[in-house]
Amino acid sequence: MSSASDHAMEDTIFVQMASYRDSQLVPTLVDLIRQSTRPELLRIVVCWQHAQQETLAEFWRRGFGAWHCKTVGDWQIHSMRYGEAKLELIDVPHLKTQGACWARNLIQQHYRGERYMLQLDSHHRFVPEWDRQLIEMLNSLRPVSQRPVLTTYLPPFDPENDPDARKAYPTIMRFSRFSPEGAVFFRTAPLDEWETCERPIPARFYSAHFAFAEGHFAEVVPHDPFLFFHGEEISIAARAFTHGYDLYHPHRLIAWHEYQRKYRPKMWNDHTPQAKESGDISEDWVERNDRSHRRNRALFGMSHDVEPGVELGKYGLGSERTLTQYERYAGISFEHRGVQQRTLDRVPPVLNAPIADSEAAWKASLLRSNDIRVCVYLPALDQSAIEPSELGVLESASSGVATLYDQNDTALHTKSLDSGALAEHAKDSWLDFNVVFEGELEKIPARLTVDLFDDAGHLLARVKQTIET
Repeated sequence: MSSASDHAMEDTIFVQMASYRDSQLVPTLVDLIRQSTRPELLRIVVCWQHAQQETLAEFWRRGFGAWHCKTVGDWQIHSMRYGEAKLELIDVPHLKTQGACWARNLIQQHYRGERYMLQLDSHHRFVPEWDRQLIEMLNSLRPVSQRPVLTTYLPPFDPENDPDARKAYPTIMRFSRFSPEGAVFFRTAPLDEWETCERPIPARFYSAHFAFAEGHFAEVVPHDPFLFFHGEEISIAARAFTHGYDLYHPHRLIAWHEYQRKYRPKMWNDHTPQAKESGDISEDWVERNDRSHRRNRALFGMSHDVEPGVELGKYGLGSERTLTQYERYAGISFEHRGVQQRTLDRVPPVLNAPIADSEAAWKASLLRSNDIRVCVYLPALDQSAIEPSELGVLESASSGVATLYDQNDTALHTKSLDSGALAEHAKDSWLDFNVVFEGELEKIPARLTVDLFDDAGHLLARVKQTIET
């Protein structure tokens, strides 16, 4: 018979939280702890990326105490408590950070064998007894999975209208698009008929802002510190799957996430080319981001434009399953930047489904995911006007249409823009927007036109462009 202390040891939770200049960090920590069933079993480690004026004073004001500090490697670690919960802050000046994935990897180096791990961002709210519910959910999957992971894009909350703006249903992740750089993007959606679900449902994708698993996940599938931001979630999804982990979406509401980011600075606001020129940083965010995308394409074999010699090491794929198995499971193709209709329709994926398709059948099942950036120089737009206008073409236009064509001049897709969208996308002498759509795999966008019209529907101007691939 196990003792109470043995049970406590089994249910310890290593909470990982990367925070960049976030005023919601302390409220998130307080709610996380207050809403837990067993706060004494939480060990929370935060990569606290902060500016000089962002100090520990807010922690003291909100009731954190028992503080002490030590130096570990390059960083100071502030240890403190809130009630019975333990908190460790890795003190990283914001101009010394190397990105979100680097911060998450730094946190994971402080894993100490806890039974479970929970990865979060620093802007959340939680339901009562979230810890008990997550453990029960994970254990409910034992009959069908040896290595389950609970993960999702959580429903939103608004710090300026809380709790009134909270949604009262669990959510899932769905495919959004392949970015031009090759990363897969997702969006959130409600879980249909969640009240009738008896256990978490199989998931195709992984969320970096919410994941709960056995603690060894932090060691087996650590975040790649050389990734910057975009691409981290699809890389973890594929790496986890190939290491033998099974992804699931919670079938009950556990927490909320803040998506707007209006109130907090981002790394790309601080780590600018100007900051590099002044010597404040060694590398700007654009350089880190470009290298990150090259590394991600190398992971997925999308390496026709990647320099040779990219070493992934322990941040590569696992050996329990293949990347092909993950692609068939998720219904996406990295090589073709394709997606199956069943994935778009949110048909549940099937674990361990046999790969019986031929390559031809596989390709025939895919739609190409297109994400085309349209940039029109406004003076060039005026030069292409059907008739001269004192106001300028854009100011005179009430609507616009972007049309994309393949190499045979077959129209593939049109995007309409009303006057509000035209105004929104006009920035710094450019009309700049993206056209996202799925189409036949073999029909690749080769050129586009942008037409602007007045209130009566008369053509004001037409611009033609070649699409670079």
